[in-house]
Amino acid sequence: MAMVSEPDRPARRHLSGSLEVESAPEEAFALLAAVEKWPLWLSFLRTSRLADPSQPLQRGSEVLVRSAIPGDPEQLYEVDVMIANYHLSLVGAYSVRRRIDFRIERKTSRSKIHVKVEYPSYHGRVGAWIDSVLRGRKLSAALDRSLHQFKGLVEVLPEHSLLADL
Repeated sequence: MAMVSEPDRPARRHLSGSLEVESAPEEAFALLAAVEKWPLWLSFLRTSRLADPSQPLQRGSEVLVRSAIPGDPEQLYEVDVMIANYHLSLVGAYSVRRRIDFRIERKTSRSKIHVKVEYPSYHGRVGAWIDSVLRGRKLSAALDRSLHQFKGLVEVLPEHSLLADL
């Protein structure tokens, strides 16, 4: 279930959610590492792409993201943490208050994915309240739907050749 919180820090909002998937962490992380495919399952993203598509996704890679989250139409993020099959974290290139964080936890034959998205809300407590009323619930619901979409994609991927290019 996705949550919107941080009442003690109104200048920064965050969404977080987690969900178990019937998949090995390696398969789930392969879908996470496919940056161009994020809009397929992250419904609040319009586009995402590597700034330099000739380079693989690695620490220091730059990712361009167009989203429904408040801010500039297209935002530049930099991969600041990448631990294969476990953790992928991006921080805003021009604002450290923007962050997208993915973690995969190994269960027995399953995995649990955790997603956290942080973004700034401006104008103090009033701005944070307005953000929660106008965008917070919608973004929280979108993250819930996104996690279920991710679950469907990662569990179906190995079995259907139609989705094999993902």
